[in-house]
Amino acid sequence: MKPWLKYSIVRLGLFAVVLGVLLVLRLDPLWATVIAAVVGFCVSYLFFAPLRHRVALDLADRRSRPATPDDDSLAEDEAIADDETDTDRARS
Repeated sequence: MKPWLKYSIVRLGLFAVVLGVLLVLRLDPLWATVIAAVVGFCVSYLFFAPLRHRVALDLADRRSRPATPDDDSLAEDEAIADDETDTDRARS
């Protein structure tokens, strides 16, 4: 499983559990949501650092790879180049 997906699922699950507990305790839904978000952030910051580090490394690795252009991009680049050469010929 991709690290960013696992990290997102863990954080959303933590948020949902805390929110559920607070709502069962009959806390106001707005305050319960705010408290669940803060608790989820704090717990994930303190205890999920290795997982967050793997996400950062995965994103850095993906960012450092050269992009492979798809057929659409290549066709657009060719169309732009053709338009530029047509414009240059019209100016001459």
